[in-house]
Amino acid sequence: MKKIILLLGVLCISVVSKAQDVKTTCNNINNLNTAILNGSIKRRDAAVQFKTLIEQLKKTGDKTQPSGWLFPLKGYKSSAIGGTNGNGYSDKGYNFLDGNKHAAHPAHDIFINDRNQDCLDDRTHQPVDVLAVDDGIVIACANEWEPVSNLRGGKFIWIYHPAQNIFTYYAHNQAIFVKPGDEVKQGQKIAVVGRTGYNAYKKRSPTHLHFSAFKLVDDLPVPYNPYLQLKKAKTL
Repeated sequence: MKKIILLLGVLCISVVSKAQDVKTTCNNINNLNTAILNGSIKRRDAAVQFKTLIEQLKKTGDKTQPSGWLFPLKGYKSSAIGGTNGNGYSDKGYNFLDGNKHAAHPAHDIFINDRNQDCLDDRTHQPVDVLAVDDGIVIACANEWEPVSNLRGGKFIWIYHPAQNIFTYYAHNQAIFVKPGDEVKQGQKIAVVGRTGYNAYKKRSPTHLHFSAFKLVDDLPVPYNPYLQLKKAKTL
């Protein structure tokens, strides 16, 4: 009995230690991402730091079995994606290390029914939930934004998905409900759709979620077009 208690104690300590390691790594990634967005770090230095941190995260993060995605907006489906057959996506010239200065649009804008731009669905008169497309770990986010800010993403979330070794990015949220180091499950409410971000808050922009996906190439995020995954995604 004493041995069992001892083993359980060691196991608990190991689990707590691992969770703390993940949280520390994610907080460091979040701080690095902020520096990249602000342009306060050289690209070469940022690349070295990101590669080191993502390798740490790979070692500590649990890998679940990959599954099909869940559509990132509750009550909506792929017909809400802007453009025609996903032609709103353009990653030409994008580099993650450029931070807030990039000119590309490696994303799909997913629009909600909000003609009066109050961030409420016109049918339900309720906020629209933003959902995690798959299990993952929150590695960076921002829950503060003011209209005077030039930050394009506004209130955003980055999630790393160990099973697929990819990232997903959710921007322009009204409010977010996660923090770096949080483990999220597929379909978990992580935010509500909003109008935060340099261009998104302007009247000319319909209310939408800016959604991106990135694969790791040489341990750096490189965008890819997730349109087919979104088309095939399950819905809530």
